[in-house]
Amino acid sequence: MSQEPSFDLQAAHRFFSADCFNKAWDLIDKADRTPEENEQMVRLSQASAWHWTQRPDCTAENLSVGYWQIARIYTLLKQVENARRYGQLCLQAALQEGVLPFALGYAYEALARLEAAGGNKTQMQAYLKQAHQVAERMSDLESKEQLLADLDTIR
Repeated sequence: MSQEPSFDLQAAHRFFSADCFNKAWDLIDKADRTPEENEQMVRLSQASAWHWTQRPDCTAENLSVGYWQIARIYTLLKQVENARRYGQLCLQAALQEGVLPFALGYAYEALARLEAAGGNKTQMQAYLKQAHQVAERMSDLESKEQLLADLDTIR
């Protein structure tokens, strides 16, 4: 049986969607994570995505970014099948109407990166090509440069 909380639930979802994302990002950037920190990174990214789904202002773009982070984390952990699942969810969300090209470019970036981690160079190249095609159409030069720089790190 569920009870009404004594706090502002929507404010909590707003807080935790961003806070968990940022804390997961801090762990992504950490060079030498412990196994416990790797688990924490997964939990934080999943919690962030869940809290976004509870917000009335959640958009396909928000979901795309959340799924991108989850895919990136699983790629870092060499869990390619989990990364692929979230990479595909990221792409599905990024293809929705009204989502900025930046999100679509990063969906392809996530897919290329996870295929590189899985050793599938042919599929990696196909996704890199799609990401570059999206970048060519981007009008925001700063976002375009950021995407292209990230694409250059995929081998």
